[in-house]
Amino acid sequence: MAETTERHRPPRLGVHVTGAGVDVAVLAPHATAVELCLLDGPLDAPTERRVPLAGPRLGVWSASVPGVRAGQRYGFRAHGAWEPGYGLRYNPAKLLVDPYARGLVGELGYGPETYGHVVGDDLTGDPYGPADGRDSAGHVPHGVVVDTRALPGPDPAANRPWTPWSRTVVYEAHTKGLTRLHPDVPEELRGTYAGLAHPAVVDHLLGLGVTALELLPVHAFTSEPHLVAKGLTNYWGYSTLGFFAPHAAYATAAARAAGPAAVLDEVRATVHALHGAGLEVLLDVIYNHTCEGGLPGQHLSWRGLDNAYYYSHDGAVPATLVDVTGTGNSLDFRRDGVVGMTLDSLRYWADVVGVDGFRFDLAVTLGRSPEGFRPDHATLVAAATDPSLAGLKLVAEPWDVGPGGWRTGQFPAPFAEWNDRFRNAVRSFWLADPGRAAHGLPGHRVRDLATRLSGSVDLFGSGTPPLQRGPRASVNYVTAHDGFTMADLVAYDHKHNAANGEQNRDGSDDNRSWNHGVEGPVQQDSPAVDVAPLRRRSVRNLFATLVLAAGTPMVTAGDETGRTQRGNNNAYCQDNELSWVRWDLSPWRVDQLATARHLLLLRREHAALRTETFYTGRPRVEGGPPDLGWYGADGVAFDHARWHDASVRTFQMLRVAPPPDDDQVLLVVNGALDAVEVTLVDGHPAPWTLAWDSVWEHPSEVSTAAISGGLHLPGGSTTTVEPLSMRVYVRP
Repeated sequence: MAETTERHRPPRLGVHVTGAGVDVAVLAPHATAVELCLLDGPLDAPTERRVPLAGPRLGVWSASVPGVRAGQRYGFRAHGAWEPGYGLRYNPAKLLVDPYARGLVGELGYGPETYGHVVGDDLTGDPYGPADGRDSAGHVPHGVVVDTRALPGPDPAANRPWTPWSRTVVYEAHTKGLTRLHPDVPEELRGTYAGLAHPAVVDHLLGLGVTALELLPVHAFTSEPHLVAKGLTNYWGYSTLGFFAPHAAYATAAARAAGPAAVLDEVRATVHALHGAGLEVLLDVIYNHTCEGGLPGQHLSWRGLDNAYYYSHDGAVPATLVDVTGTGNSLDFRRDGVVGMTLDSLRYWADVVGVDGFRFDLAVTLGRSPEGFRPDHATLVAAATDPSLAGLKLVAEPWDVGPGGWRTGQFPAPFAEWNDRFRNAVRSFWLADPGRAAHGLPGHRVRDLATRLSGSVDLFGSGTPPLQRGPRASVNYVTAHDGFTMADLVAYDHKHNAANGEQNRDGSDDNRSWNHGVEGPVQQDSPAVDVAPLRRRSVRNLFATLVLAAGTPMVTAGDETGRTQRGNNNAYCQDNELSWVRWDLSPWRVDQLATARHLLLLRREHAALRTETFYTGRPRVEGGPPDLGWYGADGVAFDHARWHDASVRTFQMLRVAPPPDDDQVLLVVNGALDAVEVTLVDGHPAPWTLAWDSVWEHPSEVSTAAISGGLHLPGGSTTTVEPLSMRVYVRP
């Protein structure tokens, strides 16, 4: 009976080690034949043994192949019609990467051999023309069989920190860029997975106060041909070749030499070590498109297995790809096989590698149906209900570039979402509006910033039942990997992307930045040196607004130390010191790090800054103050007219923690170009204690405030708040 059951069990996709050899299965519904190609010898001139697969059974080709062991290199060749006008692009001359490969070896070549259609030496040709007959086996990466049945080392899924959302602070970083220049990380570990878990890095993250390390893509990826032609590479990694294989280039030299199993071991050991320090690990994942690009692109995996199935097409003849991702192709989430591949990949990284969550790039693509985006799409429902993903952090980038692609606030629970409205409101209030005001131009009203500070209920409060997602669903950010760094937001009015080789046409033009009157860096002997302190204060305002707002803050690596990219707001192809985090800190960067630590400490210590539910504006206890109150500079509660008065640039935000915490925090915000007399909110016998002022270059300047008598002030007291500054008062 056991043998019969085993014989009829549906095959698992990919290559899986058994006692006798391997079980192989690949999805290629329109193919007429598929072969497993077992590869030996040099990577650039392999010998090959082909094993025909049986099928298709529900589109799947499969076989059990005896004698194959872990470490074996392999690929697929798919046979079928070459009818590109109808979306069919079968070319058995091309070795194809297994979409489920657990490991990859070898570098991708960029010659004509890697294209399914005939191209010239300049890589141009007719994608609807004849098939290219040159063999690609020596020019593409090879899959490697990895035995995941009994992996060495401790289980990284067993010691997850399970940090609650209310205490989560995300730190977005690049695996290589975070440690490549770190002087205290040994040279052999710099820029590697193992380097992330080095004590010097862990101490920095814990000392800063972050709880989750979000890594830019670590799925195996390639560089686009147009970048390679310019001598550049895809640094960020948003060009996936394998959804199951770790990017080998981030492993130590020793692990790479030992092979893909050792690379996987290093990743798992890193995750386990970070867990041991109390840090969660989130992965930025790109399931919306692949590295194969548009129809003129390379022929590497999905395109050769079943171009008509895996990719979205417009239904016309000749067949044209639907591109809602801006990359040339979009995976078709109307297909159950695409949904299944995505869920299989998520489960693998959760169960085997032990990560704590995922940030889904261009997540609207994952929820597209024939009618457009649907919050109840199979992909989103499956991710929300899968047992392997239960309790993990799922974060959507809630847009793509297709029709109806902006969907912030429309993803279902338990998804959180990147809040671009928060980014725009904070940048506008602290930078774009003052820049316009300096030229006598009007700015935005304070109500948008107030909405973002209080958790963006307008975006995340809908649903059934309403308000259930809470402020935690809003992943607040001012900067991210794409765009200006925080230090560059205050130093550049315009992008400076010439190094990317696209004549400064790439990157966003909607930066809402302000150079404070001078473009770029200023030297100590410059006549413009007076803008430097103002820029530093603006950085502190941005950072404080980010980490003290209701919601889940995301800090971009290096913002805590004033990292600059010299005005490049699209450094995706800059694998060099322009993008890497610097650790040799000038005095002002030391002060900025101290400020960042202090602000995140305030967030940890004060429950009033970590609300788990949306505010109601009503008292949490009978007779007490409202859970959230808004007041003008005169200490009087905001009315309807003030919310709509564009001249109002100063306000107070009072937040009260729920019982049993007896905690109140008052944020005093002055976005005006002049100093303002502010009467602190009254109504409580205890005085307000000044916990931080963005005028301070370093948190230790609290001593100066104490000497001047401004450290403890009763409610109703009047104090002068400097232009473009922010204060935090607490009642412990």
